[in-house]
Amino acid sequence: MVNRDFWQGRRVFLTGHTGFKGGWLATWLLEMGAQVTGYALPPEPGAGFFSLCGLEARLRSQFGDILDAAALTAALDRSGAEIVFHLAAQPLVRRSYAQPVATFATNVLGTVNLLEAVRTVASAQAVVVVTSDKCYEDQEWVWGYRETDPLGGRDPYSASKACTELVTASYRSSFFAGRDPAVGIATARAGNVFGGGDWAEDRLVPDAVRAIAANERLAVRNPGAIRAWQHVLDAVGGYLLLAERLREAPAGWGRPFNFGPREEDAVPVAEFCDRFFDCWKASGWQDVSLPGAPRETVTLRIDATRARHELRWRQRLLLPDAIRYAVDWYRCALASPSAEEIFELSRAQIRSYMAL
Repeated sequence: MVNRDFWQGRRVFLTGHTGFKGGWLATWLLEMGAQVTGYALPPEPGAGFFSLCGLEARLRSQFGDILDAAALTAALDRSGAEIVFHLAAQPLVRRSYAQPVATFATNVLGTVNLLEAVRTVASAQAVVVVTSDKCYEDQEWVWGYRETDPLGGRDPYSASKACTELVTASYRSSFFAGRDPAVGIATARAGNVFGGGDWAEDRLVPDAVRAIAANERLAVRNPGAIRAWQHVLDAVGGYLLLAERLREAPAGWGRPFNFGPREEDAVPVAEFCDRFFDCWKASGWQDVSLPGAPRETVTLRIDATRARHELRWRQRLLLPDAIRYAVDWYRCALASPSAEEIFELSRAQIRSYMAL
């Protein structure tokens, strides 16, 4: 499990701290006593984990664009960080169809800028670049993709994440192999992550919560699509564990790692919706599949054998418990409590998770 003592007082630089996963990672780091510097665009308008938890006041937060290489490098240098987590990205498949240039620029060139910054800042010793399970070439396999399977992507988002993997591997071998002091660089590929605090457009759980709040039925585009559902804390816990290993032995852990759920938790969207609404005791969903809609992968599973065997990482929240954690968080948020109360709920879920 994640080593709390390792993170006490540790200086950490986190891109994308205003996003969903970035917010949970920042909160977990703060819970363990780390000194966190965040660099990201301002949070999108409306509710979101960063805003609802009042995170801006709880860490060193700088709003900036990862496409601004000079500002990014200066922020990393000022942080004095030993460990870097790169989560800043354009994370939405459907938005990538509408904004392909921006998606490739942010996800690919933004990663180049981050790794260039690491080259020039002496304090940085370990880097975890977070990509996606969608970085694999779409084979429509029934089994999970492994880290050795080909990269690819039919839609701009997936292709940009495959490019991010290639950029990271290139920088690792071209500029960091054999460097003294050593810098460990790894990539992390998680499954279909969900949990409290995600309010992004065109994502299933946020859409479901908005439908519940409006007393409407959820419109579902692809009910037969199979996804590797996992709670955000299982994914973020993997990132933290990988960073610990990279800092302790930089040369030994610099490669890709999948963090995905057990095979039984890779279920169709329709089944996930049924479970989610049943847990909430709310109205259900309706199929609104349309011909000609932007294509999305039908079956997507990832194999986390490497992480389980080498990192000793394991999934701690099986699907029923993962859904319950998410429902509890959103119920609290919809009741309009203070930022302090929502932040404390998030910390409580992290502590409960670490005790499993």
